[in-house]
Amino acid sequence: MCAPAAMEKRAHAMLFPFPCSGHINPTLKLAELLHSLGVYVTFVNTEHNHERLLRTGAGTAGGLRGREGFRFEAVPDGLSEEDRRSPDRTMKLYLSLRRSCGPPLVALARRLAACEGVPPVTCVVLSGLVSFALAAAEEIGVPSFVLWGTSACGFVCTLRLRELRQRGYTPLKDESYLTNGYLDMPIDWIAGMPPVRLGDISSFVRTLDPRCFALRVEEDEANSCATAQGLILNTFEDLESDVLDALREEFPRVYTIGPLAPEMHSRVDRAQGHGHGAAGLSLWEEDAACVAWLDAQPEGSVLYVSFGSLAVLSLDQLVELAWGLAASNRPFLWVVRPGLVAGDRGVDALPDEFLAETKNRCFIAEWCAQEQVLRHRAVGGFLTHSGWNSTMESIWSGVPMICWPGFADQYINCRYVCEEWAIGLRLDEQLRREQVTAHIEEVMGDTKKSKEMRRNADKWKASAEAATAPGGSSYENLDKLVEVLRLEEADAELASSTHAQ
Repeated sequence: MCAPAAMEKRAHAMLFPFPCSGHINPTLKLAELLHSLGVYVTFVNTEHNHERLLRTGAGTAGGLRGREGFRFEAVPDGLSEEDRRSPDRTMKLYLSLRRSCGPPLVALARRLAACEGVPPVTCVVLSGLVSFALAAAEEIGVPSFVLWGTSACGFVCTLRLRELRQRGYTPLKDESYLTNGYLDMPIDWIAGMPPVRLGDISSFVRTLDPRCFALRVEEDEANSCATAQGLILNTFEDLESDVLDALREEFPRVYTIGPLAPEMHSRVDRAQGHGHGAAGLSLWEEDAACVAWLDAQPEGSVLYVSFGSLAVLSLDQLVELAWGLAASNRPFLWVVRPGLVAGDRGVDALPDEFLAETKNRCFIAEWCAQEQVLRHRAVGGFLTHSGWNSTMESIWSGVPMICWPGFADQYINCRYVCEEWAIGLRLDEQLRREQVTAHIEEVMGDTKKSKEMRRNADKWKASAEAATAPGGSSYENLDKLVEVLRLEEADAELASSTHAQ
């Protein structure tokens, strides 16, 4: 039973991510880091995902275990079971959260304030797509911070969607604009960025609908960050220095604390005396056997293939990809999660002939511990959708990439990977097995291009390690963020005391 109790002053961050893997895991890693530096943490999942995590074993494996100053809570998402099975369930989830989740967050914060041994919530940290939580923080009377889940260049491009629309670049006039070269138009007026193709800004510029729901959501969510007290990015200064300099002209408080990867959690290990940092909260059960399979493979020989938690491939795309992998004659680990293939299909959609032909040199997993896989000595390349979490994990691991972007910021991430950082190759939007095979050979082989990509990947890996080491930019920025949280807590206490007098 919770009861009011006096306790020592302590900053208390309530973290609430949009309820999908790509938002949950970086937010959890941030929560671990804040906790390691003395901040009391409440991590809030939706009730649906909380139960799902418990079913996958996250609770028993340590992912949801309690410890002093770190608690997990849940709030309803308001979605019906019928809506969860809908093809547009992500949109329905977004709308349902906006409609129904604010009051439960406020009620949770107030309930926590009445719990013995729990300091009052002093700030709210939210991910992208849950901007309604900014209003919840205001109602609670505490500052808010946004952990935006893209690169700095991805965030800036999202900010500029509104200007692109106002200038008439989007929506497209008709379907011919998708293929007539219009998307190759250079955009050279975004501060801090080199000229980029219009089509590389975001998937949302491809719409023909002047009332495109997704385009307006992205615009609104990114611009709402201006009302937060700080913007937190999973990147590091050397990787995106020019765009970060430009971004700080609009957002003075930008904290780059990436890569949010396990080795950065050495601070967590020292602070808590245990041998691991954030375990991650997987919405699918991870297949541990894939690591044993990797152990038996030669160093740098395996191509890792994964398209994250949301991508959906058509059956034709799956077939082209599968036979491109088969023709490479190289070992590969392929994550084929449930729902990867249209029609809510997964491993069952793979052609029997493909499985028979590759059975001695492939491992098919429904899900895996991606960071552990990418850091494995056997992995020499990553065929990816260019989601930002995956991109940062690959940079942190020093693994070159084959990029096949398809949604939101994945296009600009791919552009930087291939052209600015020179650590990857891009597949055409129309998947062709011959190109898949050729790119695998170019990345995994012993060519001049592959050697150059590996040298660049090693360079960026070293730069990422330096950023997260003591004295590095991300290490120092995390300390600055925690200091701000403590000052905000002190300011709130002073305001409360003044008001009482």
